[in-house]
Amino acid sequence: MASVEIGDSLRGRDYIETRDWSVEEIQRALDLSGELKAKFRAGVPTLDILPGKTIFLFFFDKSTRTRNSFEAGATQLGAHAHFIDAETSQAAHGEAAKDMGIILASYGHAIAIRHDLVPGEGNTMMREVAQWSDKPVLNMQCDVDHPCQTLADLMTIQEHFGKDHLRGRKIAVSWAYAPSYTKPMSVPQGLMMLMPRFGLDVTVAHPPGWELMKDTVDYAKRAAAEAGTKLEFTDDMDAAFEGADIVYPKSWGIESLFGQPQEAKSRAQQHREWICDERRMGLAKKGAVYMHCLPADRGNEVTDAVIDGPQSIIFPEAENRLHTCKALMALTM
Repeated sequence: MASVEIGDSLRGRDYIETRDWSVEEIQRALDLSGELKAKFRAGVPTLDILPGKTIFLFFFDKSTRTRNSFEAGATQLGAHAHFIDAETSQAAHGEAAKDMGIILASYGHAIAIRHDLVPGEGNTMMREVAQWSDKPVLNMQCDVDHPCQTLADLMTIQEHFGKDHLRGRKIAVSWAYAPSYTKPMSVPQGLMMLMPRFGLDVTVAHPPGWELMKDTVDYAKRAAAEAGTKLEFTDDMDAAFEGADIVYPKSWGIESLFGQPQEAKSRAQQHREWICDERRMGLAKKGAVYMHCLPADRGNEVTDAVIDGPQSIIFPEAENRLHTCKALMALTM
């Protein structure tokens, strides 16, 4: 008997983009995340949820929160997570997604993949693996969406404001300058596609040239229209912050320049003023919160005064990565 009620309605389902699941299904995952979080904090074991099951974690990119939330989460549910570095696997030699899907599915109970740095590749590859796998495929971040991160973001927002008090609240999803590397587009795209479905008005801000993928923008517009929420775009970071309840400034790359990192960095340096500082936080509503998927480029994307300040909720947000990952595994495996 499981320590929490899981149910079978989502058993075997892939989780590749949040748009693949209904609002009701996503809310079920969020509710279960809250139950698992309460158990964890109370020291109540949940080892009886996935005893003896195995999930393969296949990484084409580096990770801290995603890898550890899945590995720790699997352990806490009684399962085992196998970490696979793509560079040390036959994927580095061109092994077919079909073969990988069939074989890993025969070895365990789920396959999770991170493949996020090449537009046009990651999501396509995941869906091909899923086509041939008879076990669920979970997206740990691709070029299109980061559905584990945005699920944890939504959980955090519901905890902070109350899940029945989101309609009419504004989240500003803004590009911010970062010199470290050309970051994926999937987090802002994922936020833009998910948050309007749960009652939030979204304003996306970026300099000219940093437009998000057309398909994700088109879907987000449809989702906002169906939900009766607002989706707006601006090239003015200040305008995005004005009146916001939530600010989520982070860097992302130019779609056409992911194969030209030096050119991408050079263009980004022209917009170093796109930083989340105390002045910009002052444009948001009183009591507005600062969020970030992490790692944040301190001193570039955000000042220490903001990220370490009283309006920052980045650590509860990061903690919720664990419990949302557990809920996804428990529901699908």
